[in-house]
Amino acid sequence: MTDAIRNALRTGTVLFLFAFAGTTILAFTHERAAPVISRSQQAEKLALINQVLPASSYDNDLLTSRQDLPSDDLLGTRKPSALWIARRGSQVTAVVLEAIAPDGYAGDIALLIGIGIDGTVTGVRVTAHHETPGLGDYVERTKSDWIDQFAGKSLTNPEPRHWKVAKDGGTFDARAGATITPRAVIKAVRNALDYFARHRAAFVASAAAKEN
Repeated sequence: MTDAIRNALRTGTVLFLFAFAGTTILAFTHERAAPVISRSQQAEKLALINQVLPASSYDNDLLTSRQDLPSDDLLGTRKPSALWIARRGSQVTAVVLEAIAPDGYAGDIALLIGIGIDGTVTGVRVTAHHETPGLGDYVERTKSDWIDQFAGKSLTNPEPRHWKVAKDGGTFDARAGATITPRAVIKAVRNALDYFARHRAAFVASAAAKEN
């Protein structure tokens, strides 16, 4: 065996050992970190859900109640979205669902909507959007309390013809010169209420079946 071959074998062996050690360390680190990351993500999700649904309104493990919903025009979704079902004891008290306002000024506006079993909105949060900074981003709760207008609203409160911005004859305030974004959000929330009304019995039944 020539020196060149020996050197090549030695170099190859060293590189293999380094690669093996590196892969082992990465795998070990990932295995140790994964549960911590998962718990952190779960805590963040629950904290966000509790912004649209008071924690006092349920006593079940809300995160484990998650269900996947098929895409639906009323939800504005083009792929499966999530639903969480809240209960106190054996009684369903509310749901939290994901929806999309597809007609924002700059595209999709992702929403998280809490709805009580009586069909009343418990809260709404915008979770993602691409609206123009300074104009459309006031729908974010961290920058404005505009989104709080939806709490307590239902399909009949206000009446259907008033589910609009004030400029269009509705009851919802909107910043002057920036009405496209709120129009989209208002429409999406009302559609989500319509979706809930159509599927309320099924949600209650599925929660009861899961409990049993």
